[in-house]
Order: sequence, then structure tokens, then C-alpha cells
Amino acid sequence: MKDGDPRHAKNGEVSVPSFLRTLANHEDFAHPTRAELPAALPAPPESPETGESVLGEPLGLREVGQLIGCSAWTVRQKYVPLGLPHLRSGPNGKLMFYRNQVIRWLLERQRKGGPRT
Repeated sequence: MKDGDPRHAKNGEVSVPSFLRTLANHEDFAHPTRAELPAALPAPPESPETGESVLGEPLGLREVGQLIGCSAWTVRQKYVPLGLPHLRSGPNGKLMFYRNQVIRWLLERQRKGGPRT
């Protein structure tokens, strides 16, 4: 019979295999170290003049439509394919926009002579 076999134990005690005793007594297992957490992500850059986020507040399709002066459908079907900056929360997820990015995009398009369809 091998070491650790319950039939090999004395006085009805269960025998612990020698490799488990070695592991239990090993210093690394006796006092596990805590995992190090990664540093926090940096905050978005702020405008030096106003202290406002460079991106601006997050907006949905409706809010962008109100900002531009059109419907949410027009934003999705016309302006997103033309390059309106946005983020998608997942493969089929919600579109998210940032106010200052949308305004900068509009001003840039306006300087170039309007949208090209």
C-alpha cells in the first residue's frame, strides 16, 4: 500500500499524501501574496481653458440629431457612414457619440464645403 492510502493510516486517521504535506508546508502556499491590480485608466484630457473634457458629454442618436438639427434616422443612415465619430458598445450595440467630437466633425465638414453624398 502506498503513502496516503486510507487503509495505511493508523488509529482510524486519514493519511495525507507526502506531496500534499510538502505543499502545505511550503512558504509560498502558507502565505499567498495578493494579486497586484493594474493602475487606473487615465482620465480623458481636459481643455486647459475651461477644464472641460476634450470629448464632451456622451450622447445618443437622438441627442446628436437634436444637436445637428435632424432625425436620429438621418444620423444613423447618412452621417455615420460619412464618418461621424462614434463608438459602438458591441457588435450589434448602441451607438455612442461625444458632443465635442461631433461639433469638431461638423465644423471640419463645413470648412471643406459641406457633406459629400
